[in-house]
Amino acid sequence: MFSFFSKKTTLSKVDIHSHLIPSIDDGSKDMESSIELIRELQSLGYKKLIITPHSSDMFANSSSTILEGYNRLKDELNSQGILMEIEVACEYYVDERFEKLLLDRDILTFGQPKYLLFELSYFTIPRDIKETIYEIKLNGYTPVLAHPERYLYWHDDFEQYKYLKSEGVLFQVNINSISGYYNKGVQRTVERLIKNRMVDFMGTDTHHLTHIENLKKSFGNSLYKKAFRINTILNDTLL
Repeated sequence: MFSFFSKKTTLSKVDIHSHLIPSIDDGSKDMESSIELIRELQSLGYKKLIITPHSSDMFANSSSTILEGYNRLKDELNSQGILMEIEVACEYYVDERFEKLLLDRDILTFGQPKYLLFELSYFTIPRDIKETIYEIKLNGYTPVLAHPERYLYWHDDFEQYKYLKSEGVLFQVNINSISGYYNKGVQRTVERLIKNRMVDFMGTDTHHLTHIENLKKSFGNSLYKKAFRINTILNDTLL
């Protein structure tokens, strides 16, 4: 058992958060980079990747543009004989554009019961988070908040995390938050979320090779292992 846990590999087989479709957001810049990142994630033990490009004012991706890029990537994996299962969803930034996509039902989800990955501003407190959650659920989706530990305004207001959980929001934390990749405040907050058994999904949030290198460090962290021991991590229910 000790030898298994000492390995710097993933403890789940499915990643639900990455930016691997080339030239569509701030992730992979070209097909060559995408393939390299996927090979690296495969070497870390991942068997399935749910790729989640940004959708926001900055990256105005619709379902059609995302699916077009996804199909090109899938074709390239097949042509190179790379045995990695990939699916596609989206990471939606909550703004007026997201509201319209919800209204139009132009939404890409993953798994069942239709998990919808969304993110907020890192610096500005959302004014209508309760209404956002209500609208997501009203449309038949299960809200999954991306990297809740990275929202600086909640670091000293942990009751907000408890409120979100009480409203049925699932939490996806970034694995690299565990080893302090972002900053110490993020690291302290993810530790608290894990210890309070509030984590539902773990994600790599891979954009580039630096993230991959830090994943190897994070996998060896005792807090990463503890997350799986005391939380119900849902990643592998998606296999």
